[in-house]
Amino acid sequence: MAERRALTGFSASDDTLRAIEDWQRWIGDERRSSSHTLDAYSRDLAAFLSFLTGHLGSPPALADLNKLQASDFRSFLAHRLAGNIAQSSLARSMSTLRNFFRFLDKTGRVSNATISAVRAPRPTPPIPKAIAATDAMDLIDAAGSLSDTPWIAKRDTALFTLLYGCGLRIDEALSLNQADTPKDDAMVITGKGNRQRVVPVLPIVRQSIADYREACPFAPRPDRPLFLGARGGRLNPGVVQRQMRKLRGLLGLPSTATPHALRHSFATHLLGAGGDLRTIQELLGHASLTTTQRYTSVDSERLIAVYNDAHPRARR
Repeated sequence: MAERRALTGFSASDDTLRAIEDWQRWIGDERRSSSHTLDAYSRDLAAFLSFLTGHLGSPPALADLNKLQASDFRSFLAHRLAGNIAQSSLARSMSTLRNFFRFLDKTGRVSNATISAVRAPRPTPPIPKAIAATDAMDLIDAAGSLSDTPWIAKRDTALFTLLYGCGLRIDEALSLNQADTPKDDAMVITGKGNRQRVVPVLPIVRQSIADYREACPFAPRPDRPLFLGARGGRLNPGVVQRQMRKLRGLLGLPSTATPHALRHSFATHLLGAGGDLRTIQELLGHASLTTTQRYTSVDSERLIAVYNDAHPRARR
Protein backbone atom coordinates (compact mmCIF):
# COMPACT_ATOMS: atom_id res chain seq x y z
CA MET A 1 0.00 0.00 0.00
CA ALA A 2 1.30 3.46 -0.90
CA GLU A 3 2.45 5.64 1.93
CA ARG A 4 0.26 8.71 2.42
CA ARG A 5 2.05 12.00 1.72
CA ALA A 6 1.44 14.64 4.36
CA LEU A 7 0.13 17.89 2.92
CA THR A 8 1.32 20.98 4.75
CA GLY A 9 0.71 24.72 4.56
CA PHE A 10 -3.10 24.68 4.42
CA SER A 11 -6.23 24.02 6.46
CA ALA A 12 -9.30 22.04 5.43
CA SER A 13 -12.36 20.42 6.96
CA ASP A 14 -12.26 16.85 8.21
CA ASP A 15 -14.29 15.54 5.27
CA THR A 16 -11.86 17.18 2.82
CA LEU A 17 -8.86 15.72 4.64
CA ARG A 18 -10.36 12.22 4.53
CA ALA A 19 -11.04 12.63 0.82
CA ILE A 20 -7.42 13.67 0.25
CA GLU A 21 -6.11 10.60 2.08
CA ASP A 22 -8.33 8.31 -0.02
CA TRP A 23 -7.25 10.12 -3.20
CA GLN A 24 -3.58 9.65 -2.35
CA ARG A 25 -4.11 5.94 -1.74
CA TRP A 26 -5.99 5.68 -5.03
CA ILE A 27 -3.14 7.36 -6.93
CA GLY A 28 -0.49 5.16 -5.34
CA ASP A 29 -2.28 1.81 -5.16
CA GLU A 30 -4.70 1.75 -8.08
CA ARG A 31 -3.05 4.14 -10.54
CA ARG A 32 0.42 2.81 -9.62
CA SER A 33 1.89 6.30 -9.82
CA SER A 34 5.46 6.78 -8.65
CA SER A 35 6.31 8.38 -5.32
CA HIS A 36 7.67 11.41 -7.22
CA THR A 37 4.33 11.87 -9.02
CA LEU A 38 2.41 11.50 -5.78
CA ASP A 39 4.63 14.08 -4.06
CA ALA A 40 4.18 16.55 -6.94
CA TYR A 41 0.40 16.08 -7.02
CA SER A 42 0.20 16.50 -3.25
CA ARG A 43 2.15 19.76 -3.38
CA ASP A 44 -0.12 21.07 -6.14
CA LEU A 45 -3.26 20.22 -4.19
CA ALA A 46 -1.85 21.79 -1.01
CA ALA A 47 -1.19 25.03 -2.92
CA PHE A 48 -4.78 25.02 -4.22
CA LEU A 49 -6.35 24.42 -0.81
CA SER A 50 -4.15 27.06 0.78
CA PHE A 51 -5.31 29.52 -1.88
CA LEU A 52 -8.97 28.58 -1.27
CA THR A 53 -8.68 29.28 2.46
CA GLY A 54 -7.79 32.89 1.72
CA HIS A 55 -10.08 33.12 -1.30
CA LEU A 56 -13.18 31.81 0.51
CA GLY A 57 -12.34 33.17 3.95
CA SER A 58 -12.34 29.77 5.69
CA PRO A 59 -10.81 26.28 5.29
CA PRO A 60 -12.61 24.55 2.39
CA ALA A 61 -15.09 21.75 3.02
CA LEU A 62 -16.35 19.38 0.34
CA ALA A 63 -19.52 21.46 0.06
CA ASP A 64 -17.33 24.45 -0.85
CA LEU A 65 -15.52 22.45 -3.53
CA ASN A 66 -18.89 21.49 -4.97
CA LYS A 67 -19.85 25.15 -5.44
CA LEU A 68 -16.62 26.41 -7.04
CA GLN A 69 -17.06 28.34 -10.30
CA ALA A 70 -14.72 28.70 -13.28
CA SER A 71 -13.79 32.15 -11.96
CA ASP A 72 -12.49 30.55 -8.74
CA PHE A 73 -10.19 28.22 -10.65
CA ARG A 74 -9.02 31.08 -12.88
CA SER A 75 -8.27 33.15 -9.80
CA PHE A 76 -6.07 30.31 -8.58
CA LEU A 77 -4.22 30.27 -11.91
CA ALA A 78 -3.71 34.04 -11.73
CA HIS A 79 -2.44 33.69 -8.16
CA ARG A 80 0.07 31.05 -9.25
CA LEU A 81 1.20 33.11 -12.23
CA ALA A 82 1.79 36.07 -9.95
CA GLY A 83 4.22 33.85 -8.06
CA ASN A 84 6.28 33.40 -11.24
CA ILE A 85 5.48 29.71 -11.52
CA ALA A 86 6.66 28.05 -14.72
CA GLN A 87 3.97 27.33 -17.32
CA SER A 88 4.80 23.64 -17.20
CA SER A 89 4.19 23.62 -13.43
CA LEU A 90 0.95 25.54 -13.90
CA ALA A 91 -0.25 22.98 -16.44
CA ARG A 92 0.61 20.20 -14.01
CA SER A 93 -1.34 21.97 -11.25
CA MET A 94 -4.47 21.95 -13.41
CA SER A 95 -3.90 18.31 -14.28
CA THR A 96 -3.69 17.55 -10.56
CA LEU A 97 -6.94 19.38 -9.82
CA ARG A 98 -8.76 17.61 -12.64
CA ASN A 99 -7.49 14.32 -11.29
CA PHE A 100 -8.65 15.16 -7.76
CA PHE A 101 -12.11 16.34 -8.84
CA ARG A 102 -12.57 13.26 -11.02
CA PHE A 103 -11.82 11.14 -7.97
CA LEU A 104 -14.29 13.13 -5.85
CA ASP A 105 -16.95 12.58 -8.50
CA LYS A 106 -16.07 8.88 -8.87
CA THR A 107 -16.47 8.35 -5.12
CA GLY A 108 -19.73 10.33 -4.88
CA ARG A 109 -18.32 13.14 -2.75
CA VAL A 110 -18.38 16.11 -5.14
CA SER A 111 -19.83 16.53 -8.62
CA ASN A 112 -18.40 19.72 -10.09
CA ALA A 113 -17.73 19.68 -13.83
CA THR A 114 -16.81 23.37 -13.91
CA ILE A 115 -13.09 22.63 -13.88
CA SER A 116 -13.37 20.97 -17.30
CA ALA A 117 -14.07 24.40 -18.79
CA VAL A 118 -10.88 25.93 -17.39
CA ARG A 119 -7.74 25.77 -19.49
CA ALA A 120 -4.26 26.47 -18.20
CA PRO A 121 -1.80 28.20 -20.54
CA ARG A 122 -0.24 25.57 -22.75
CA PRO A 123 3.48 25.30 -22.00
CA THR A 124 5.82 25.94 -24.90
CA PRO A 125 7.88 22.80 -25.50
CA PRO A 126 11.57 23.54 -25.05
CA ILE A 127 13.69 23.33 -28.17
CA PRO A 128 16.12 20.40 -27.76
CA LYS A 129 19.72 21.44 -27.20
CA ALA A 130 21.93 19.32 -29.41
CA ILE A 131 25.69 18.95 -29.21
CA ALA A 132 27.66 19.70 -32.37
CA ALA A 133 28.74 16.55 -34.21
CA THR A 134 32.43 17.26 -33.65
CA ASP A 135 31.83 17.91 -29.95
CA ALA A 136 29.84 14.69 -29.62
CA MET A 137 32.70 12.71 -31.12
CA ASP A 138 35.25 14.50 -28.91
CA LEU A 139 33.08 13.73 -25.89
CA ILE A 140 32.98 10.02 -26.69
CA ASP A 141 36.73 9.96 -27.34
CA ALA A 142 37.40 11.66 -24.00
CA ALA A 143 34.99 9.51 -21.96
CA GLY A 144 37.63 6.81 -21.49
CA SER A 145 40.00 9.25 -19.81
CA LEU A 146 37.75 9.90 -16.81
CA SER A 147 38.70 6.80 -14.83
CA ASP A 148 42.01 5.14 -13.98
CA THR A 149 40.19 1.79 -13.78
CA PRO A 150 40.36 0.32 -17.30
CA TRP A 151 37.01 -1.48 -17.29
CA ILE A 152 35.16 1.59 -15.97
CA ALA A 153 36.83 3.73 -18.64
CA LYS A 154 35.61 1.27 -21.29
CA ARG A 155 32.16 1.24 -19.70
CA ASP A 156 31.83 5.02 -19.95
CA THR A 157 32.98 4.99 -23.56
CA ALA A 158 30.52 2.21 -24.40
CA LEU A 159 27.61 3.94 -22.70
CA PHE A 160 28.13 7.34 -24.33
CA THR A 161 28.70 5.66 -27.69
CA LEU A 162 25.39 3.83 -27.29
CA LEU A 163 23.46 6.96 -26.25
CA TYR A 164 24.69 8.91 -29.28
CA GLY A 165 24.83 6.03 -31.74
CA CYS A 166 21.30 4.76 -31.04
CA GLY A 167 19.50 7.82 -29.65
CA LEU A 168 18.53 6.12 -26.39
CA ARG A 169 17.21 7.75 -23.27
CA ILE A 170 19.57 7.25 -20.35
CA ASP A 171 17.06 5.11 -18.44
CA GLU A 172 16.56 2.93 -21.53
CA ALA A 173 20.30 2.29 -21.74
CA LEU A 174 20.73 1.65 -18.03
CA SER A 175 17.76 -0.73 -17.91
CA LEU A 176 19.41 -3.07 -20.42
CA ASN A 177 20.61 -6.44 -19.17
CA GLN A 178 23.48 -8.48 -20.52
CA ALA A 179 21.01 -10.63 -22.44
CA ASP A 180 20.17 -7.46 -24.41
CA THR A 181 23.77 -6.95 -25.59
CA PRO A 182 23.55 -6.11 -29.30
CA LYS A 183 24.99 -8.85 -31.48
CA ASP A 184 23.47 -7.90 -34.83
CA ASP A 185 22.66 -4.75 -36.76
CA ALA A 186 19.58 -3.96 -34.65
CA MET A 187 18.26 -4.25 -31.12
CA VAL A 188 14.85 -4.00 -29.47
CA ILE A 189 14.42 -1.17 -26.95
CA THR A 190 11.55 -0.84 -24.50
CA GLY A 191 10.77 2.84 -23.95
CA LYS A 192 8.09 4.97 -22.32
CA GLY A 193 4.72 3.30 -21.89
CA ASN A 194 6.42 -0.08 -22.45
CA ARG A 195 6.41 0.70 -26.18
CA GLN A 196 9.02 -1.31 -28.03
CA ARG A 197 10.99 -0.15 -31.03
CA VAL A 198 13.79 -1.52 -33.17
CA VAL A 199 16.90 0.65 -33.47
CA PRO A 200 19.88 0.03 -35.76
CA VAL A 201 23.21 -0.60 -34.06
CA LEU A 202 26.39 0.62 -35.74
CA PRO A 203 29.45 -1.66 -35.70
CA ILE A 204 31.33 0.91 -33.59
CA VAL A 205 28.58 0.69 -30.94
CA ARG A 206 28.70 -3.13 -30.86
CA GLN A 207 32.50 -3.12 -30.69
CA SER A 208 32.61 -0.55 -27.90
CA ILE A 209 30.17 -2.60 -25.80
CA ALA A 210 32.08 -5.80 -26.55
CA ASP A 211 35.35 -4.18 -25.42
CA TYR A 212 33.72 -3.11 -22.17
CA ARG A 213 32.17 -6.54 -21.56
CA GLU A 214 35.51 -8.24 -22.11
CA ALA A 215 37.25 -5.96 -19.61
CA CYS A 216 34.47 -6.11 -16.97
CA PRO A 217 35.67 -8.08 -13.90
CA PHE A 218 32.21 -9.33 -12.88
CA ALA A 219 31.04 -12.74 -14.04
CA PRO A 220 28.72 -12.52 -17.05
CA ARG A 221 25.10 -13.47 -16.45
CA PRO A 222 22.13 -12.87 -18.79
CA ASP A 223 20.00 -11.28 -16.05
CA ARG A 224 22.80 -9.04 -14.79
CA PRO A 225 22.68 -5.34 -15.81
CA LEU A 226 24.62 -4.52 -18.96
CA PHE A 227 26.11 -1.37 -17.46
CA LEU A 228 27.51 -2.01 -14.00
CA GLY A 229 28.59 0.29 -11.22
CA ALA A 230 31.91 -0.09 -9.43
CA ARG A 231 30.42 -2.60 -6.97
CA GLY A 232 28.66 -4.72 -9.56
CA GLY A 233 25.12 -3.32 -9.24
CA ARG A 234 23.15 -1.54 -11.93
CA LEU A 235 24.83 1.73 -12.89
CA ASN A 236 23.15 4.74 -11.28
CA PRO A 237 22.07 7.64 -13.55
CA GLY A 238 23.67 10.04 -11.08
CA VAL A 239 27.08 8.53 -11.83
CA VAL A 240 26.52 9.08 -15.55
CA GLN A 241 25.49 12.69 -14.91
CA ARG A 242 28.62 13.22 -12.85
CA GLN A 243 30.83 11.80 -15.60
CA MET A 244 29.17 14.12 -18.11
CA ARG A 245 29.86 17.13 -15.88
CA LYS A 246 33.52 16.15 -15.84
CA LEU A 247 33.52 15.90 -19.63
CA ARG A 248 31.90 19.32 -19.95
CA GLY A 249 34.67 20.83 -17.86
CA LEU A 250 37.36 18.93 -19.75
CA LEU A 251 36.09 19.92 -23.20
CA GLY A 252 34.64 23.35 -22.39
CA LEU A 253 31.09 22.35 -23.34
CA PRO A 254 27.99 24.27 -22.15
CA SER A 255 25.73 23.11 -19.33
CA THR A 256 23.22 21.92 -21.93
CA ALA A 257 25.61 19.09 -22.82
CA THR A 258 23.92 16.34 -20.80
CA PRO A 259 23.53 12.59 -21.39
CA HIS A 260 20.05 13.30 -22.78
CA ALA A 261 21.56 15.87 -25.16
CA LEU A 262 23.28 12.96 -26.93
CA ARG A 263 19.81 11.68 -27.84
CA HIS A 264 18.88 15.14 -29.14
CA SER A 265 22.11 15.19 -31.10
CA PHE A 266 21.35 11.78 -32.63
CA ALA A 267 18.03 13.10 -33.96
CA THR A 268 19.29 16.52 -35.02
CA HIS A 269 22.28 15.15 -36.89
CA LEU A 270 20.13 12.55 -38.67
CA LEU A 271 17.70 15.27 -39.73
CA GLY A 272 20.53 17.49 -40.92
CA ALA A 273 21.90 14.64 -43.03
CA GLY A 274 18.57 14.17 -44.80
CA GLY A 275 16.70 11.78 -42.49
CA ASP A 276 12.91 12.06 -42.66
CA LEU A 277 10.81 12.86 -39.61
CA ARG A 278 8.75 9.66 -39.68
CA THR A 279 11.87 7.50 -39.54
CA ILE A 280 13.38 9.61 -36.77
CA GLN A 281 10.09 9.36 -34.86
CA GLU A 282 10.32 5.56 -35.01
CA LEU A 283 13.97 5.54 -33.97
CA LEU A 284 13.31 7.78 -30.97
CA GLY A 285 10.13 5.96 -29.94
CA HIS A 286 7.99 9.11 -29.92
CA ALA A 287 4.26 8.37 -29.71
CA SER A 288 3.47 11.58 -31.60
CA LEU A 289 5.12 13.11 -34.65
CA THR A 290 4.55 16.51 -33.03
CA THR A 291 7.25 15.70 -30.48
CA THR A 292 9.71 14.81 -33.23
CA GLN A 293 8.93 17.99 -35.16
CA ARG A 294 10.73 20.01 -32.47
CA TYR A 295 13.94 18.96 -34.15
CA THR A 296 13.01 20.88 -37.29
CA SER A 297 13.34 24.06 -35.20
CA VAL A 298 16.84 23.03 -34.18
CA ASP A 299 17.83 22.33 -37.77
CA SER A 300 16.30 25.61 -38.97
CA GLU A 301 18.35 27.52 -36.39
CA ARG A 302 21.48 25.74 -37.61
CA LEU A 303 20.71 26.61 -41.24
CA ILE A 304 20.11 30.27 -40.36
CA ALA A 305 23.41 30.39 -38.46
CA VAL A 306 25.25 28.88 -41.42
CA TYR A 307 23.55 31.38 -43.75
CA ASN A 308 24.47 34.35 -41.56
CA ASP A 309 28.09 33.18 -41.38
CA ALA A 310 28.50 32.32 -45.04
CA HIS A 311 26.32 34.55 -47.19
CA PRO A 312 28.15 37.66 -48.48
CA ARG A 313 25.12 39.88 -47.90
CA ALA A 314 24.66 38.59 -44.34
CA ARG A 315 28.19 39.65 -43.45
CA ARG A 316 27.77 43.22 -44.62
